[in-house]
Amino acid sequence: MTRKFLSLSVLLSAFLLTFSSLSFAAGANSEDGGEDPTGFIMHHIKDSHEWHFFNIGHTHVTLSLPVIVYSGDRGLEFFNSKDFQNPETHAFGKEYAHEGYYIDSHDHMGRVDGASFTDLSITKNVVMMFLVIAVVLWLALSAAGHYKKHGAVAPKGAAAIVEPIVIFVRDEIAEKAIGPKYKKFVPYLLTLFFFIWVGNLIGLLPGAANLTGNIAVTATLAVLTFIIVNVNGNKDYWKHVFMTPGVPVPLLLVIVPVEIIGLFTKPFALMVRLFVAITAGHIVILAFIALVFIFESYTIGVVSTLMVTFINMIELLVATIQAYVFTLFTAMYIGAAVAEHAHDEAH
Repeated sequence: MTRKFLSLSVLLSAFLLTFSSLSFAAGANSEDGGEDPTGFIMHHIKDSHEWHFFNIGHTHVTLSLPVIVYSGDRGLEFFNSKDFQNPETHAFGKEYAHEGYYIDSHDHMGRVDGASFTDLSITKNVVMMFLVIAVVLWLALSAAGHYKKHGAVAPKGAAAIVEPIVIFVRDEIAEKAIGPKYKKFVPYLLTLFFFIWVGNLIGLLPGAANLTGNIAVTATLAVLTFIIVNVNGNKDYWKHVFMTPGVPVPLLLVIVPVEIIGLFTKPFALMVRLFVAITAGHIVILAFIALVFIFESYTIGVVSTLMVTFINMIELLVATIQAYVFTLFTAMYIGAAVAEHAHDEAH
């Protein structure tokens, strides 16, 4: 098992180095017009209106994505991201405006006349999200189909991957953290775990989008947790927030604001933890790759390859750990919200 894990990590690192080398071949421009050997790092981790895979010389291998905008005066409009690019350099900019809209150098949509509008475009991270959802659905439906066809037998195929995770999340996370009412929340916890886990793993592949390293995605997951926790909070939970038992009335002036702030800091911590952990991992890996092009040395290339291989092994582990941590803390917050506090009267 360890040998297979190591081989997978080495293969992943080799692909990552190869694709990054191809992508860097064309060079990224710095502010002074020269080549920026680290420019591809931010290009990889941020969202974009196109999906850039790699360059071969001056040939860009990209997937142009739909640009969808809505404005009160013009209604819903559909474009292609290549309509807003320089056809030779594939660069975005205000000078390449199309039909009154443009995408600036930071990949933000704008309107030439300054009027307000809503950007509903299918960006790289949105496509990545659809891909992750498709993989999660395939895993779930394949496992369900296996049991429907064969009954309660030893799992095979996708079921062999899904079953241990389902049992672990149900028994070791949901039941232990939530208590007797855990069954109601198992589907949500499983969805969280699989979505984050699959997103983290696919995000390590060469050319993949940085989905779980996008703070908008982690914020959405945190908001969902916030809603589920507080909607299901019982009277004991809200009593602890607004009238903490056993606390003198004068101290409630301090305790209650702290408790209310805590309602928001918990999901905020979930959001930041996942965002930072995934983004930092991508930056570190790409930074080591950039060293090869900065120093242009075979020695640095060998050392960089070894370090990228090592970090990729860690990132494969982190991908699972972050899914586990997000799911575990969500279960703990739910458990605190639905738990009965009969002992409070005794105080």
